Amino acid sequence: MTELLEDPALINSVAAKTVELRRLLAQVAVDFTPAAFANSLGAEDMVLTDLIVREDIGIEIFSLDTGRLPAETYDLMGRLKRHYGLNLKLYYPRHRLVENYTREHGINGFYDAVELRKACCHARKVEPLQRALAGKKAWITGLRAEQAATRAGLAVREFDAGNGLEKFNPLAGWTKNEVWAYIHANAVPYNKLHDQGYPSIGCAPCTRAVAAGEHVRAGRWWWEEPTSKECGLHVKRA
Repeated sequence: MTELLEDPALINSVAAKTVELRRLLAQVAVDFTPAAFANSLGAEDMVLTDLIVREDIGIEIFSLDTGRLPAETYDLMGRLKRHYGLNLKLYYPRHRLVENYTREHGINGFYDAVELRKACCHARKVEPLQRALAGKKAWITGLRAEQAATRAGLAVREFDAGNGLEKFNPLAGWTKNEVWAYIHANAVPYNKLHDQGYPSIGCAPCTRAVAAGEHVRAGRWWWEEPTSKECGLHVKRA
């Protein structure tokens, strides 16, 4: 995708959006201290990581280690340390919750029903996120509006009633090509699964490569309908 750097219009668009992104992140750091960035280690999140670290913006960066991430994702964590000197703050599932789930439903019970898959996501992702956001005034995500049907109309700023704080999606209006143009222009480390047909990467048993022409999220929970393909981290709750 390095050919993206040969498109002047794309480069200009990325440059303009990067200026606005830097301004927004810096403002969040000032107005909503303490703020945190939930880094899932996908391409979008690497754009945000690069800018936060290089510009020394006062936003904490953390990741959720579900215990079932692909080896390539753990490798990227190591490369972040070597490239940026960044030690990610990791949050893990509570042992009791995972143990209870697997005893009742089996290690891969999430394949059996949407409700069981969401219950696994709750134990491995949602509950750790709640702990990560405790005491924070805002959190930042790498969500983009064009990623999924569940993210259509995504706002740059919204109130997260479930967690009781402001939520910022600074890349909501970015395109896939803009994300990758930024990554290549700035030599940003990224998950090598992206080069193997994985546009969206989650837990290993719930992620597969996509075929040409398939939607970017087709490889996530591929046995489910598109309208259910969220883990619970970004579901609006009253």
